[in-house]
Amino acid sequence: MPPFQQVSLSSFCPARAANCKCSYLAMSVVSLETPRETGFHKTTRNCLQHIREVLLHHRWQDAAEYMASYSQTLEDTTANMPQLYAEIIWRIGTEILHHHPNSTLEDYNSFYERVKHSGVKHYLKVCLEHSFHLLVNGQFEDAKLQLSIAESWRYGKQSAGQSQRIRLIQAYSGFLDYFIWCDKKATASSTDEYDAAVNQEMHSYFRQSSVNLKEIMKLPGVWDPFVLSYIDMLEFYNGHEGAVKVLNDYAYDDSFPPNPNAHVYLYRYMKKQNHPLKKLLKVLKVVLRPLLFLTGESS
Repeated sequence: MPPFQQVSLSSFCPARAANCKCSYLAMSVVSLETPRETGFHKTTRNCLQHIREVLLHHRWQDAAEYMASYSQTLEDTTANMPQLYAEIIWRIGTEILHHHPNSTLEDYNSFYERVKHSGVKHYLKVCLEHSFHLLVNGQFEDAKLQLSIAESWRYGKQSAGQSQRIRLIQAYSGFLDYFIWCDKKATASSTDEYDAAVNQEMHSYFRQSSVNLKEIMKLPGVWDPFVLSYIDMLEFYNGHEGAVKVLNDYAYDDSFPPNPNAHVYLYRYMKKQNHPLKKLLKVLKVVLRPLLFLTGESS
């Protein structure tokens, strides 16, 4: 039976509350009862209690059936917490799809599209999560499309949180361009014949990816996957000086959080490019500093 098959709301009865992975969201609605509560609201509260119960016992098909009915809260125009309802459906629905044995990529796509349009508050987060799911399933072009849609989305005055999420979306857009670039590179290397069109397409993805990856690397943070993908492309196009500069900035910029990996990446790349031993030892000393400290040989 597919996830989220519709069942009748009238068949529900109250169930005892139980803790589950998403109960911190569910509790605020389950416990909410007002004098003006309608029969529909009471039934949906009971439905959510059922969902919490079956999630606790990993009864994913039952959870999917209850969630299909609970989703009707999105159509309730009298609800005073539509954003909370939408978030509950998003969080718990994703959990159910992740564990349901019969869930398909089409189920995920349909679910995410509905949740994205159930409220503007979580639109960018849901787009990013949808893109992640497509990415891990090898759907690079579709994942890229989702990020492009999110990148162009605007609603009202842009908040600081929205601005940060858009930057992250742009970074992952560049990351996906890198994956597509890798796919094109594999195609080009599988034949001995030079294909000008494929190489031009590769370079186009390289430029697109570089713009977004360089932007996120300007911000303090741990950006290992983004840095490594950018370095891989620079190395392919013989941009060795640029690659060393990027890795050096990433390792030694004091505004960035401590990240031993950054020095490891710099050391490995410099060694690969046959840099002088003196420079290699300077970087290696930083890499080994934590170990030397533990052994009492830091001096």
